[in-house]
Amino acid sequence: MVQKKQIGFFEKYLTLWVALGILAGIGLGYFFGDSIEAISSLEFAKVNIPVAVLIWLMIYPMMLQVDFSSIKKIGKKPRGVVWTLIINWAIKPFSMAFFAWIFFSKIYAAWIDPALAGEYIAGAIILGAAPCTAMVFVWSYLTDGDPNYTLVQVSVNDLFILIAFVPIVGLLLGITNISIPYDTLVASVVIFVVIPLVAGVITQRLMIRRRGEEWFKKVFLPKLKPVSIIALLITLVLLFAFQGQNILNNPFIILLAAVPLVIQTYFIFFLAWFGGRKLKLPHAICAPASMIGASNFFELAVAVAISLFGLNSPAALVTVVGVLVEVPVMLSLVALANRWKY
Repeated sequence: MVQKKQIGFFEKYLTLWVALGILAGIGLGYFFGDSIEAISSLEFAKVNIPVAVLIWLMIYPMMLQVDFSSIKKIGKKPRGVVWTLIINWAIKPFSMAFFAWIFFSKIYAAWIDPALAGEYIAGAIILGAAPCTAMVFVWSYLTDGDPNYTLVQVSVNDLFILIAFVPIVGLLLGITNISIPYDTLVASVVIFVVIPLVAGVITQRLMIRRRGEEWFKKVFLPKLKPVSIIALLITLVLLFAFQGQNILNNPFIILLAAVPLVIQTYFIFFLAWFGGRKLKLPHAICAPASMIGASNFFELAVAVAISLFGLNSPAALVTVVGVLVEVPVMLSLVALANRWKY
């Protein structure tokens, strides 16, 4: 009898953890607002130090999974990687910007002040320009994706984040008339991508050399996974401690923010899926390619939004809503991919 594949405990209930984090954060902000306010002043170069440490703890464990030596395999099956890059960098950020603009500045005009709408759009743009790097391994596993090829797709995407994230975010924010300090944007990418990526690669090589690849993948990485989730939840509690009053004043804002994000996720999945079928990609490559495009590197998005706009900004709130809707929406797409398996 074939054993049914299941998502890990922490990932399976991520939406529940996020919801509890939101409630805890709002409660803390309501009762201890003045005390928590002191945390926002702990900054260096416009980066909040406690939040930076927490986000680094989120991102570093996932960077340990990247294997740049696998990129040498691209030449054997290039179409899947090329299609992934087209979806993630030539289409996804721009479709996210479009949906965000339509909803926040047009459809929601009666509920959201135009000045604030710009920051909500900015948060969505930052989220859309950060393709998934960690959870996609889970989605690939659940859809019978090729794990080695998924590793290639993710590793190439991580390289492209270094090259394309800053110019694309800068371009789209500029088009929507949102001024951003480029030095802060670049510093965010260095702090939250470059440094943990280099640290992850060095750690990976040292650990494999000393203890072997089997121990590294089956013992060391699983032990670090809860660290990433716990750091994420503490970050969310802090964020919503600062956002609490805004949410209490406008309790429907989370629902309003979720709508364009969910529409974007399904749009990108269907585009990537049916495009992959047209390109005659095998299911084991097409499914992960669609999942990478549909999901987001929300840890990076949260970090950049906080760095650019602050802990209590609408931009940071949108990126956190992205975390809230990610797992249930992606599990529905996993079910679709498995139902349409070919």
